[in-house]
Amino acid sequence: MTEVRNSANMVPNNQAEEAIVPGEMKGSFEQENGEGEVGVDQSMSGFKNFLWHGGSAYDAWFSCASNQVAQVLLTLPYSFSQLGMLSGIILQVFYGLLGSWTAYLISVLYVEYRARKEKENVSFKNHVIQWFEVLDGLLGPHWKAVGLAFNCTFLLFGSVIQLIACASNIYYINDNLDKRTWTYIFGACCATTVFIPSFHNYRIWSFLGLGMTTYTAWYLAVAALVHGQAEHVVHSGPQKLVLYFTGATNILYTFGGHAVTVEIMHAMWKPQKFKYIYLFATLYVFTLTLPSAAAMYWAFGDQLLTHANAFALLPRTRFRDAAVILMLIHQFITFGFACTPLYFVWEKVVGMHDTKSICLRALARLPVVIPIWFLAIIFPFFGPINSAVGALLVSFTVYIIPALAHMLTYRKASARQNAAEKPPFFLPSWTAMYIVNIFIVVWVFVVGFGFGGWASMTNFINQVDTFGLFAKCYQCKPPPSAPHNH
Repeated sequence: MTEVRNSANMVPNNQAEEAIVPGEMKGSFEQENGEGEVGVDQSMSGFKNFLWHGGSAYDAWFSCASNQVAQVLLTLPYSFSQLGMLSGIILQVFYGLLGSWTAYLISVLYVEYRARKEKENVSFKNHVIQWFEVLDGLLGPHWKAVGLAFNCTFLLFGSVIQLIACASNIYYINDNLDKRTWTYIFGACCATTVFIPSFHNYRIWSFLGLGMTTYTAWYLAVAALVHGQAEHVVHSGPQKLVLYFTGATNILYTFGGHAVTVEIMHAMWKPQKFKYIYLFATLYVFTLTLPSAAAMYWAFGDQLLTHANAFALLPRTRFRDAAVILMLIHQFITFGFACTPLYFVWEKVVGMHDTKSICLRALARLPVVIPIWFLAIIFPFFGPINSAVGALLVSFTVYIIPALAHMLTYRKASARQNAAEKPPFFLPSWTAMYIVNIFIVVWVFVVGFGFGGWASMTNFINQVDTFGLFAKCYQCKPPPSAPHNH
């Protein structure tokens, strides 16, 4: 209790968050990841503290909601053209709820891991707990290796997708440069995220990012309705199984943005509050994704099959330019969200994770950006790459592994009896939890990884055959003088 009281004195604006945070958890929070000086410095202005030092449940909600709907907002109309209107709506709701459940499982396992380590007097000062460490602590080194491999690969390609999206979007404002050149430019811009120490420091960015995607989503919906249905519009989806499962897997990817759940929880003053935050974030995200995707598909129908970026079909106006610019800024933020856990892993590998100097850590992080930059130039397939990543990586990282890990962690009666978090009020039976988890593992493995993997890779290979690797300008309009051979 003394430690808790002392930390309260050090961070006056966090006093309301004191009550149920264990001493070790609260004490280590103050200096985790080199952030201790932020709390200790009494002379720091309140304004800077307000913008920079976030750890409340509201911060976590903004982080989850903002991170969930970045560039994927622009590809959901494309998915609706593959799935048809009814399937598009049903699968969004279905995978949104599935994603919220597995985010809940991850939060439960984090609290369990943290509680067990505190009993062993383990300190997390200057250390950010990550998902693979939770798996290691609860299930052993083999699970750590699996979690690390899937999570890092997913976050790597998640960052790649943000770079591709930046180049794709800016092209609709300035087509004097091709998309590959824009990728070079935005790769350099996004590399500046190495200077953002941790998720504590995304408070203002998360808030702004969600505002930007909210504007963009409603711009898409209103612009599509104002435009009206295109001449001779056709709504033939679903046409082919390959397209259907590719679209379904993109939606699975949409609601699988919680590969950074543990890092967001660790940045909270009271991580126990996270349990339902992802669900509340998802409910808000529905208000953005459903109207925008449905309106765009209603207006343009099958034209979306060859226009993965929704901006491509809307006439250029100042409102569209504003949406493009806001999405560019948000994609920079989301790049940071996806990359920060990779930065943490790399820091731990090279022994720089407990270094307090922001500049030294930034220098150590730079090698992480280079392969991301390179992959974005090799595979610039905006839209199809989302589905491929969803099927091969998100299906395991976000759905299957958390469900399996939860079942194995609480397989023994003693573990269930001493669980730090009991089953939720709406599903109070351990048996019921096991049934839900088994359903998720089987469904996602068969439908998401199996059918989704086949469909998305078939579609991805088709893009490679059509446009080639290192495509200079993916899905760009041909120059006026160029012959049209299709």
